[in-house]
Amino acid sequence: MKIVFGCDHAGFLLKQEILDTVRKAGHSVLDVGTNSTLPVDYPDIAALVGKAILDKKAERGILVCGSGVGACIAVNKLPGIYAGICHDTYSAHQGVEHDDMNVLCLGSRIVGPELAREIVRAFLAAKFSKEERHRRRVAEVRAIESRSMGKGVR
Repeated sequence: MKIVFGCDHAGFLLKQEILDTVRKAGHSVLDVGTNSTLPVDYPDIAALVGKAILDKKAERGILVCGSGVGACIAVNKLPGIYAGICHDTYSAHQGVEHDDMNVLCLGSRIVGPELAREIVRAFLAAKFSKEERHRRRVAEVRAIESRSMGKGVR
């Protein structure tokens, strides 16, 4: 799988740990930055991650900021992006298996390197279950997205 990876300055120190884990799991990486601890705005990085998935340059994404919250909010603004903050392995695999999550968001100030590696491995190994109940629920979420684009939710 091709994985797009992005982080802000707060996620930079965790970046190498995560990139090594992705590569060791046999996946290729599209790194959209940042490349230092100099301040950058997480919405800009989140947009790059989401756009890479929407443009089919990557199948899934990983975003890291200080808490995971800001990056998750920003990337979820893109139609077709389904991101979740995961600070445990269960949420990381369940988000893919049940909800067809395509972007994993992590908080570098919340999880340490070893837990981050375990979470990433769980996310990368997971596949959407395609069980009827999960397909139905994902379709309902996407219907809400379609109805709300430019009009507000009804």
